[in-house]
Amino acid sequence: MRYFIELSYNGKNYHGWQIQPNAISVQEMLQKALSTLLRHEVVIMGAGRTDAGVHAEQMFAHFDSERALDTVELAHRLNAFVPEDIVISAVFLTDDEAHSRFDALSRSYEYRIWLGRNPFLVDTTWQLYQQEPAVEKMNEAAKVLLNYSNFKCFSKSKTDVKTYNCKITTAVWELKGNSLVFHITADRFLRNMVRAIVGTLIEVGLGKKSKQDVINIIESQDRTKAGVSVPAQGLFLTKVEYPESILKNK
Repeated sequence: MRYFIELSYNGKNYHGWQIQPNAISVQEMLQKALSTLLRHEVVIMGAGRTDAGVHAEQMFAHFDSERALDTVELAHRLNAFVPEDIVISAVFLTDDEAHSRFDALSRSYEYRIWLGRNPFLVDTTWQLYQQEPAVEKMNEAAKVLLNYSNFKCFSKSKTDVKTYNCKITTAVWELKGNSLVFHITADRFLRNMVRAIVGTLIEVGLGKKSKQDVINIIESQDRTKAGVSVPAQGLFLTKVEYPESILKNK
């Protein structure tokens, strides 16, 4: 039987989602907790791979069990076995063929910037306090992303992927007071993609690049022409969408 886990985590203390040979990951902590509780080795598969220091407000993973499980009790007990910066929201039974990664319809991220300095947001925002970017120009440049599918220019170099194509459906900046947030949704993302996009659009906002420069960068398919990757602590995976059939028992 296949089960889905819905969880959230603060990524500050982890080297990303995926298990690493010499670093602590969220997947490792969750897999160890499950294996201990179920008394057999459990392998879990996540909906995606967040990088080191990146947070998740909503992440899904799946695992298999040969016996029926009390999902409410398991979720409660898992929260007692994982560190406090990982929280299990739910465990639910789904179809045996359901896959947390390949069946995801879309993923949404937010990149959170604080304009100024705030000691209480150091771990969850990138703080800009030297110059306020022009948000209208950044939004005009962000619209360009909706017209393209190949985003090799924003992908981490030497990444082993079969395609650089992604379908972006939302890309917009929202400014409320000192809080500047970039919202982006796509069917899939490349490694480091959101942070490279944000770094490029910030340069537009600071007058270092133009909307036409963004077009040229995307068409060049050259990572060296795009902006720098912004710090990991401002990035949040906020939503993963699935067909209703997968979430029917949630």
